[in-house]
Amino acid sequence: MPASTTKSLRVAVLADSDTRWKWGSLTANRVSPADSDLRLDGFLLRGRATPTARQLEEVGVRADSLREVTAVEFLRELGKEDCAYDVVVLALVGGAVQAVLHGLARAWDGRTKRPLVVTGYVGVVYEKLADGLLLRHGADLVLANSRQDADRFRAVYEGVGADAGSVTEVALPFLGGAAYTENDPSTKQGRRPYTVVFAAQPSVPESRKDRTYLLDRLIRHARLHPDREVLLKLRSKPGEHTTHIEELPYQKLVQKADPPANFRLVYGHMGEVLDRTDLLVTISSTAALESLHRRVPTVVLSDLGVREALGNHHFVGSGCLASWDQLDAGHRPAPDAAWVARQGVAADGSYETAFDAARARITELLAADRLPPLAPYYTPVTAPGYLPGVLARHHLGPDGSPLPGAPAADREPSPVRQIVRRAARGAYRHGVQRVAPVIRRMGEL
Repeated sequence: MPASTTKSLRVAVLADSDTRWKWGSLTANRVSPADSDLRLDGFLLRGRATPTARQLEEVGVRADSLREVTAVEFLRELGKEDCAYDVVVLALVGGAVQAVLHGLARAWDGRTKRPLVVTGYVGVVYEKLADGLLLRHGADLVLANSRQDADRFRAVYEGVGADAGSVTEVALPFLGGAAYTENDPSTKQGRRPYTVVFAAQPSVPESRKDRTYLLDRLIRHARLHPDREVLLKLRSKPGEHTTHIEELPYQKLVQKADPPANFRLVYGHMGEVLDRTDLLVTISSTAALESLHRRVPTVVLSDLGVREALGNHHFVGSGCLASWDQLDAGHRPAPDAAWVARQGVAADGSYETAFDAARARITELLAADRLPPLAPYYTPVTAPGYLPGVLARHHLGPDGSPLPGAPAADREPSPVRQIVRRAARGAYRHGVQRVAPVIRRMGEL
């Protein structure tokens, strides 16, 4: 019997929220060389947005192992002499990526072989472009989810004199599913009610007034079209956190409304919801790109303005901007093909080849005799007033070493400490969602 040519590939994914775990774990699968037998170990960075078991289940990616760690604990694990990982995917906010990069650079100093480090963004990059990119500089691969982002990433790095060779164009790793087929319930071919889905976001818009307005318009649309099924797709249940803090969950706002029978709240995997969607409506969610990839009619709302604060300015030129008044009147959006092509959506069927360049680059680097030391752009010399604060938030000193009093990693936390951590996290979430809004309202009196 011939020997197997499959190569074992061990990948560690460090993520700090449900959406970043989704991006990191799916990216690990997408960019792994085709001839590799992937072993995926997940590490969840302990913090306010650490995903719950339900959120992890909703992502649908199975890891061979999964545990919660601090940044220092992760660095100690990766710094062991017998560390067998080939690739490390950092699915984190920019400051955490920078801290881990400096910690890994110190842990691997002087080694002839080390794991390959990959990072990137969860979705659309519409704010803090320079800040977020420079905090990610130093990884072997910085993934750009579209041609447009790849061009912008290289321009930022080259503009500050940093090496831009790490920038690698890919696509959003969670796109997929069957292409949309027209659903007309009035014909014999109609399979189900026409379904309108509003994809909510935790932090956009922020104010109670604006969120109540969007909910009221969604309910009004359901009343105007009783033959339609109108769904409010929510990211998290009360008490859960995602990448962004949600102080005014729609679940609370809808309790004061009186929605019709054809309106309801839904959770679950976005791809499964899109399977029955005829019109996707959002403010600026990445769900819009998932929808466009599948050619589902997609609207990015202009009701609250087209503003950087909302993120919907990213969709200027897309052909998708419209208001609830237009939707109520029967408007059907027509996306601009050239705009869609530049966003990594690959609605033309080329999606499967979008990760070829990343796979080839990873294969090349894994075969190298040695990799150069990690070299982030930010150092105590280039950013002496900024970098120490970024590293200190993760209990690291300016040289990437753990600060005195950093959480111990040589033993698992005791059952009592685990209970205390869960209680503290629950108290924090309660404070954000219930206490803080009350204090702000009192301050406005």
